[in-house]
Amino acid sequence: MKDKVSSLTASANRRSFLRKGLAVAGTATASAGMLANGPALLAEEEDERSGRLSRGDAAILRFLSAAEIIESDLWQQYNELGGIQDKEVPGGSGSKAYTDALKNLDEDMDQYIHDNTEDEISHFTFLNAYLAAKGADGVNLDRFRTLPSSTATGAQQIGRLTNLMQLSVDTSWYTRYRSRRKNPDLDSPVFAQAVPGISKGRHPAIPRSDADLGPQDHIQAIANTAAFHFCFIEQGGTTLYPALAQRVSHPEVLRILLSIGPTETAHFQTWHDKAGNAVNAPLAPLRDPTDHSVVFRNLNVSPGGEDFQTNLIMPEPCPFLSRRFPAVSIIRPTQTRGAAMGALQALTLDGLFIGQSREFFEYLRDLAEDADEARREG
Repeated sequence: MKDKVSSLTASANRRSFLRKGLAVAGTATASAGMLANGPALLAEEEDERSGRLSRGDAAILRFLSAAEIIESDLWQQYNELGGIQDKEVPGGSGSKAYTDALKNLDEDMDQYIHDNTEDEISHFTFLNAYLAAKGADGVNLDRFRTLPSSTATGAQQIGRLTNLMQLSVDTSWYTRYRSRRKNPDLDSPVFAQAVPGISKGRHPAIPRSDADLGPQDHIQAIANTAAFHFCFIEQGGTTLYPALAQRVSHPEVLRILLSIGPTETAHFQTWHDKAGNAVNAPLAPLRDPTDHSVVFRNLNVSPGGEDFQTNLIMPEPCPFLSRRFPAVSIIRPTQTRGAAMGALQALTLDGLFIGQSREFFEYLRDLAEDADEARREG
């Protein structure tokens, strides 16, 4: 995985992938083939300008579309096993044991998972449709749907973009949003992991097979891992939109980013609350009986203190722009330099792409580099 991350930062220009037709215009297909669309329209960079989108704005929208497609793929897997399957988010038939374990965190977890999934699908569908309307290339990742599904009862047996069965979940977001002293935009602080056991190694956030449905503490540990992964994913989107919004040129594109971004924050706020339930009584402490490295402590007791208090789900004030200003409650980080590549690296280190092809990594790197090179015009 470290090799994959290193390859993302290589300086070689691989944008030929984009220009040779991996990107397609029009509304892209949703995960599991839920949405179908018209023929591909391959637009050159000059066409993006004539369609009233600058090259930079188109690049940012394409990267965000790819990120939303990836989110839709992983949320679809969560919904198939732990959410509500209906005409809004079809696919799968549910896993009662997994759903019940999630409901131990909140009785409405299945509804929240369903709604988060629907939101992400709507995001990339809109972004691709907007790009097409402006004569610009959209994004289609269907050729990379090659990863295996969970074999647990309730999951569709189809190709996936993401792997939810070998995750290293960075839980430092938990203490980062509670810190009153440190902001990653101002320095390079190290934030403590809320659940160190799932931040190292490879851990499932969905049952890999029906064998994972017991014993009870094991399936609960998987559900708890999922809860912290939900937050990891959505806090990433929470920071990505304001970071890239600083680079767009057209007011309408800015309006799009400022309108979609806050929904990611709404997701994060919801999941932040539910993750706290996994590390508070009566569910905590809990140790996975099949993997003793995975321990969900009662963080109000050990280590305790404001940096771990479970009901502090609103961002604590912290330094912003300069330490000479008073502390303020903000989204963090929002540094725009390297924002797209940073997001891609975080997803890669998360283990989401274990098993993906070199071509997949190269294509996503192309999109991230283009987005990070965008500059505000005019």
